[in-house]
Amino acid sequence: MVTMETPEAPVPLTALSRWYLYAIHGYFCEVMFTAAWEFVVNCNWKFPGVTSVWALFIYGTCILIVERMYLKLRGCCPVLLRCIIYTLWTYLWEFGTGLLLRQFNACPWDYSEFRYNFMGLITAEYAVPWFCASFIVEHLVIRKTLRLRFHEGPEDGWSNHRSDAGGGGGAAGTLGGGRRRERSRGMGNDANGYLKVE
Repeated sequence: MVTMETPEAPVPLTALSRWYLYAIHGYFCEVMFTAAWEFVVNCNWKFPGVTSVWALFIYGTCILIVERMYLKLRGCCPVLLRCIIYTLWTYLWEFGTGLLLRQFNACPWDYSEFRYNFMGLITAEYAVPWFCASFIVEHLVIRKTLRLRFHEGPEDGWSNHRSDAGGGGGAAGTLGGGRRRERSRGMGNDANGYLKVE
């Protein structure tokens, strides 16, 4: 009698793993946004994106807290109200972290040249970009990240899957079938506020 070993069920990502993905997302978007701003304002075809290593901690933690908000609010608040709450939180977080870093002369942004800035740490001109970013973060980052699963074990997670259709046996057919199923499931001061490094 042959006994088939039951594979361990995939588990959700840990909070630290999700924090890492959120940090990388925020870091990447910061570079892309500042590069696009530099092109629009100064027509700079070099697209120099500007950010700081501090952005990893700031964005990772901020979005992880937004994730908690999303899980609490999704059943009782419409999406527009949720995004307004996320935007207000983003302003509060940006001001708090900026004020803390400024005590050590380590704050990498300064909005002093913006008309509606407060202490150079936040500015009302960024309200719409932050609102749009909040919508994108909820719909394209947080929701997708919460669906990710981690397969614990020595195998790749697909070795025991059979092909969807007849034929195509062997390891290649097994892996191909698993991948087909996975695909079918859909798995100086600059104008942008950042300080230029000479």
